[in-house]
Amino acid sequence: MSDKISRLENLIAEAQLGGGQKRIDAQHKKGKLTARERIHFLLDEGSFEELGMLVTHRSTNFGLDKEVYLGDGVVTGYGTIQGRLVYVFSQDFTVMGGSLAEAHAEKICRVMDLAMKNGAPVIGLNDSGGARIQEGVVSLGGYADIFYRNVQASGVVPQISAIMGPCAGGAVYSPALTDFILMVENTSYMFVTGPNVVKTVTHEEVTSEELGGASTHSTKSGVTHLTAENDIAAIQKIKNLLSYMPSNCEEQPPMLEYNSGDESRPALNNIIPDNPNQPYDMHEVIQHVIDENSWFEIHKDYAENIIVGFARLAGRSIGIVANQPAFLAGVLDIKSSNKAARFVRFCDAFNIPLLVFEDVPGFLPGTDQEWNGIISNGAKLLYAFSEATVPRVTVITRKAYGGAYDVMNSKHIGADMNYAWPSAEIAVMGAKGAAEIIFKKEISEAADATAKWKEKEAEYAEKFANPYSAAERGYVDEVIMPAQTREKLIRAFKMLENKAEKAPKKKHSNMPL
Repeated sequence: MSDKISRLENLIAEAQLGGGQKRIDAQHKKGKLTARERIHFLLDEGSFEELGMLVTHRSTNFGLDKEVYLGDGVVTGYGTIQGRLVYVFSQDFTVMGGSLAEAHAEKICRVMDLAMKNGAPVIGLNDSGGARIQEGVVSLGGYADIFYRNVQASGVVPQISAIMGPCAGGAVYSPALTDFILMVENTSYMFVTGPNVVKTVTHEEVTSEELGGASTHSTKSGVTHLTAENDIAAIQKIKNLLSYMPSNCEEQPPMLEYNSGDESRPALNNIIPDNPNQPYDMHEVIQHVIDENSWFEIHKDYAENIIVGFARLAGRSIGIVANQPAFLAGVLDIKSSNKAARFVRFCDAFNIPLLVFEDVPGFLPGTDQEWNGIISNGAKLLYAFSEATVPRVTVITRKAYGGAYDVMNSKHIGADMNYAWPSAEIAVMGAKGAAEIIFKKEISEAADATAKWKEKEAEYAEKFANPYSAAERGYVDEVIMPAQTREKLIRAFKMLENKAEKAPKKKHSNMPL
């Protein structure tokens, strides 16, 4: 028996070395952790249970029969994060560049199947050179098997992808199908076709970092939701992100213990400038309303005219969507609509209540927006809010103009509670433009057209540039003092915690993609 135990011990030691010490050292020189080190720092101490440690590939083509590694380039299994069950796969770049083939893909599919059966999140730590070319179409089939499971798991269990090295070609589509993508700065990149192919086809000279690095995808494309300066920071962000969400669609998000006290926030009374055209930072409003140190922003550097992120309110996990007057005056455009719609749908899928702070002058005008589909893209956000059945509360801090008022979680599209500050302006458009249209004839015939215009502008503002017409109609439930906002929101979400709403029977919806 001792010989058999010794053999097992040797196999385990071999598997844990991956591609060997030399390649491990090379991984470290690049500033990257190994696949096993990443799992070690991600999961609770001693909780990892590995599956498929002794799996090997079954191919003999192109000399692969002479290059066999236990585990086949991916470490898979389950463990806990802050005591909660999660499933994880971590690609091992030291083994054939972390390339994916038949056995490698089967191991990933195995943990995804278990995650679905047991209702727990899936975390993928990606570090792969792509498909294992020597295995041909089998590699492509392996990718498709994973894609299919990504789709089946979508909205059932949270899926998080960390890109911690290369991720190119077909490999990018699995992360793209997951809920959140995180990239490590300077050591990770994602693209469908690499710099060499780009140069051949379009004659563009571009580096891997410029084409698909963390900075590119967090600011230009919006593909990645979060970035981190190194592997350890990335792993910490994954842990923080998970703390706001439930393990599956049938559970509620974790609720932290909270001791209530004085919930008034007098500083909110002085945030809105007297000049309606002067910007302010909506982050200040958010920070005064939420629990201290609970803000976790998503897509921070992309489409900055809208803010999305997770926070806690009296210990309750919530998702926040907020216009940002400090960037492009807080208008809605193509990028911000997509950013917010995606976030709203995630929160709704996983029972995370939605809080909306509204200060929106409308949709961004221009040929670029119209020709690139602001109509259908803006409709995505409208659709996402209208579809959501979680508790939804809106606070209108200042402008709520035109169709954008409707889109930003108005009462008309199913919001449960709508509050307005006394500074709110709920109207079809700003008073200046409205006066020019409504009183065009009177202004043109007046002896002093400018004076007449200002008079009519003031008249329109008095009637509509306030929250009271909407309040009279019940479109706003209550006009509140800004200092009361936190207290009102805590009570509203407490009141709505047992909300139950069912959608009409259907196979699935057809949102404007």
